[in-house]
Amino acid sequence: MRFNPRARLDTSRTSDLGGGGGLGGGGMRLPGGRAGGGIGSILLIVVVLAVGQCTGVGPSVNDVLGGSTGGLALDSQRLADPANTDRYAQCRTGEDANSSSDCARVAVENSLTEFWESQFDSGFQPAQRVVTFTGGVSTGGCGNASADVGPFYCPVDQTIYLDTTFFQNVLQQQLGGPAGPFVEPYVLAHEYGHHIQNLLGAMNQVRTQQGPKSDAVRLELQADCYAGMWARAAETVPNDDGEVLIEDLTEQDIREAIDAATAVGDDYIQHQTGGRVNPESWTHGSSEQRVRWFQTGYQSGSVQACDTWATDDL
Repeated sequence: MRFNPRARLDTSRTSDLGGGGGLGGGGMRLPGGRAGGGIGSILLIVVVLAVGQCTGVGPSVNDVLGGSTGGLALDSQRLADPANTDRYAQCRTGEDANSSSDCARVAVENSLTEFWESQFDSGFQPAQRVVTFTGGVSTGGCGNASADVGPFYCPVDQTIYLDTTFFQNVLQQQLGGPAGPFVEPYVLAHEYGHHIQNLLGAMNQVRTQQGPKSDAVRLELQADCYAGMWARAAETVPNDDGEVLIEDLTEQDIREAIDAATAVGDDYIQHQTGGRVNPESWTHGSSEQRVRWFQTGYQSGSVQACDTWATDDL
């Protein structure tokens, strides 16, 4: 993946909290559970949020590795103006994104925001921010989270949270997942997909939490499909100045996304961590399901084709 060196970057929605991230007592665990092999014209619908809907690219990492981070606790606190480090201060253009993974993160957020805005006739609200942290974070409505949770989206404050050590320390070293420049963009696109679901009301459809055809799995597979939609269009998405943000997205990049989707499949995680593969405990979908729905979005470019709720053939 290569970014347009002339494209201007907007860092207003990307912030970094540094080490600790304001983590206090308590904790949260994404939907999943150890038995699940746990890691991570459009109409705007008013969303009524339910407990348990902070959603990640896979189930809780601590669940995968046999630990526990406690129960999910929604609270009334808001992350109004996070104390921000200067991590992204140097990110001004696509040239910076080509030489810095931090600036690449900003460019991907910009591309995702611009793409999804183009899919709405009106009323689009971008994700409030992408927040990076190290060690732990205090969210604006989904409680406290440690790095064990992995990347996740909190619908209450409409924010994507990301401990950037996740990709090397967990995805690659612990789960044997892929490395490569497009792995993180796939994960960010998946989490942004949850934001779109938040706007469209899909999170309100979740009633069943486990099983290969459960509502929880349908939610995750739809987010994968939305990630594929963005990947299909990424080379055509301009910024506010009319400059296309991503100049080159290769077949290797798409292969990295598919490999990452494989590595966060429930069956793959259960097998990698020495557990029994048990479809009835799945919360995010099998590797085959996740790859299939990413490819569905990539091949179709259609929100309608991503309707995982309309089929039993997941």
